[in-house]
Amino acid sequence: MASDQQTSEERARERLIDLAAEFYDQFDAGEIPHMTLPTRTKSNIEYDEDANVWVYGDRTSKRSANSVRGARKLLKAAYTIEFLARQLDEDRSSTLRELYYISESWDNEEAHFSDQDESNKLIEDLEIVSEVKREDFHMRPEESGAKLMGPLKIREQTNRGDREIHCQLDVGQGGYQIPNNPDTIEFLEHDIEFVMCVETGGMRDRLVENGFDDDYNALVVHLGGQPARATRRITKRLHDELDLPVVVFTDGDPWSYRIFGSVAYGSIKSAHLSEYLATPDAKFVGIQPQDIVDYDLPTDPLADSDINALQSELEDPRFMGDYWTEQIELQLDIGKKAEQQALASRGLDFVTDEYLPTRLDEMGII
Repeated sequence: MASDQQTSEERARERLIDLAAEFYDQFDAGEIPHMTLPTRTKSNIEYDEDANVWVYGDRTSKRSANSVRGARKLLKAAYTIEFLARQLDEDRSSTLRELYYISESWDNEEAHFSDQDESNKLIEDLEIVSEVKREDFHMRPEESGAKLMGPLKIREQTNRGDREIHCQLDVGQGGYQIPNNPDTIEFLEHDIEFVMCVETGGMRDRLVENGFDDDYNALVVHLGGQPARATRRITKRLHDELDLPVVVFTDGDPWSYRIFGSVAYGSIKSAHLSEYLATPDAKFVGIQPQDIVDYDLPTDPLADSDINALQSELEDPRFMGDYWTEQIELQLDIGKKAEQQALASRGLDFVTDEYLPTRLDEMGII
């Protein structure tokens, strides 16, 4: 595993240098320096039938130095490439937030980032054009805090040596925190029957407190809202390498449906990494509009933004199946949304004793 990681680092540095060399070659040939990138919009994602994920289509946009604005973008790219290559040489790492501040020390003020959103997007651009993941550039996000709890023993590579951890027996009630790069984890042994990805910390704590992971040999993965890349990556690895079913348990609102969509199909923002991050076989076990009706759950009214998001999802290729069309149209009809915790109106044990076992049995998971 270490040799694979070293190979990926060497490839990352090589591709970064290749990008810088392309700018030089364009100058040398009398061309205006430029980068070509896929257009990152909903209208430019398409279904890859071989990989069963959503990826960018053929539409592209060009970042060119034929304007002052475009020249600044390429200048910032060149400075960032130099920084990343040096970081790899020194076997160091940095966070996306640190990169924003690091640019303040660069000798050319035009290369400084105006805000972190700009530096984040540039790292995404470099991922796309280099076909190398930011993790291999040694770029880390801020901590996501996402955790695992369940019958899984792993070996994790750290800068202080390898360590073996059981994700139930060797951790506290909070569970095992997923590292920024889950590819440093080796799965040693497990008794997992299925992976349960949970949107909220409160519901994750309820499942653990009620012993759901023990009772059903479930690996409970806390998504922490919109899941970080590390969370989606380890979920995909658990499915692909251990042949485990994956279910996603969220609130019953349009924003939570998109959380499921990012786990199962990938997100528009990271469509270039769908084959690395998405788990197309993941199933939705979250609060359905039909559950709101059947269980008479406590609800909130749909806001205008919710209605607009639901209508947008009816046109989103990730939600165009019969199931989603039926559920979204029902939700628009009843005008209500509900949280996972609304199940507590029927008792603290209802979610683990009745709701989830019923849903999972109907889906053939248990």
